[in-house]
Amino acid sequence: MQITSVGHAGFHIRTAAGTILCDPWVNPAYFGSWFPFPDNTQLDWDELGNSDFLYVSHLHRDHFDAKLLTEKINKDTTVLLPDYPVPDLKRELEALGFHKFFETEDSVKHTVTGPGGDLEIMIIALRAPADGPIGDSGIVVSDGETVCFNMNDARPVDMDVLHDAFGHVDIHLLQYSGAIWYPAVYDIPARTKANFGKQKRQRGMDRARAYIEQVGATWVVPSAGPPVFLDDELRYLNDDRGEEGNIFPDQITFLDQMEIHGNAGGLLMIPGSVAELRGKELSSITHPVVPDSIYGDKAAYIQDMAERMAPVLAAEKASWATGDEPLLPQLKELFEPIMAQSDLICDGIGYPVGLVMGEETVVLDFPARTVRPVVEGEGKYRYGFRIDPQLVRTVLRDDEPDWVNTIFLSTRFTTWRVGGYNEFLYTFFKCLTDERIAYADGWFNEAHDDSASTELEGWEVQRRCPHLKADLSKFGVVEGNTLTCNLHGWQWDLESGRCKTSKGHELRSRKL
Repeated sequence: MQITSVGHAGFHIRTAAGTILCDPWVNPAYFGSWFPFPDNTQLDWDELGNSDFLYVSHLHRDHFDAKLLTEKINKDTTVLLPDYPVPDLKRELEALGFHKFFETEDSVKHTVTGPGGDLEIMIIALRAPADGPIGDSGIVVSDGETVCFNMNDARPVDMDVLHDAFGHVDIHLLQYSGAIWYPAVYDIPARTKANFGKQKRQRGMDRARAYIEQVGATWVVPSAGPPVFLDDELRYLNDDRGEEGNIFPDQITFLDQMEIHGNAGGLLMIPGSVAELRGKELSSITHPVVPDSIYGDKAAYIQDMAERMAPVLAAEKASWATGDEPLLPQLKELFEPIMAQSDLICDGIGYPVGLVMGEETVVLDFPARTVRPVVEGEGKYRYGFRIDPQLVRTVLRDDEPDWVNTIFLSTRFTTWRVGGYNEFLYTFFKCLTDERIAYADGWFNEAHDDSASTELEGWEVQRRCPHLKADLSKFGVVEGNTLTCNLHGWQWDLESGRCKTSKGHELRSRKL
């Protein structure tokens, strides 16, 4: 098996049976905030686009690059489709001209036939509203000799299905770095922000190492991030200044972490790097340039890339919507029908939320299910966002069903909150269609079995995390009276069972 990095979470897998192109991304994403790092524009995308199979893990724009898919990828390729309850990914691909789909069943091994024979694949589909934009996934590929698990930035909760179907994994490709906006955009003191960032940075790498231990692959490739931020106003987000609170550590940082913890199986792959494997044996790995030319002076590399990409960024900004009309009528038309269909989510949010857009402030009054102007004397809201109205006008113009994976991932906003993270609020912003909100509200309304227990550091706790059902015997870490689930960093007070991260989500626990 030959595996070529095509940048970020993208890989090209070549076997005797056929080729698979996974998550190709080259054009800037999230309002021009994210670019692939290192630069991958020099790759032969015409050749890569003629692969036998295409796998797009989910609709995040650093995985689903509509421009690249339209211009460079052969529409007669067979798309390996994850098993999602809401068919938005298939619809988006069909709209781009793809017409041949192999629809997989979640966590089931399938045989697909390429021009040179058969491949065994399995796509592990994650279906919770918090997983990507209504779904995330990872793919396992076996050519009968080598097993590759491309987890990209998915967070599966059960690795037993992987080992039961394929046995030993030879190479594991996974995310290790930050992607979310917390705490960078929060209106909090700089020292507090740095401390929160340091914790988040380490938790992300700890989570990745937990997955590495569970998968037990011979070789591990840190991938799926971080992006590079080339806009002057966002350059502070790059990890090129030695700041411990930066949430976007690069591949070299994580490979060092692996070695510190006794794992020497880490591989650095940059766009164009090629790894040749036969089972556990890595026969060669080659790079298109000396990696030190990128990481040796990372700030200089980023500066050079910013200068080259300046016209691309300028064109992106020029495409944003403009105008000066009040936004309240459009937001009322968009949000109120969604609120009316989502009692559980609106009650879970539980308070009015402020949207400050330039000179205009609009209140999303979730208890009343209305969108309204500010009421005199109302004071500061428990949760609020300051967003450039140009960005809001753009998502409204484009009928964007997901503000989380457009505006919020851009980091082109600031926010504040009083109290913990509110998962229901961000779920609402992801689900701005009838179909999405119906699915999300129903998902939260389902009863989940928490009868199984596990023991952790002298405590008996329910085995499945109340957040997204991760196995706490594998992802749970106890420090004092606090339990942290390293899958998403959520925390509970073990004495009371209270969730310290968000409203609700109580944990069953008792001291042994």
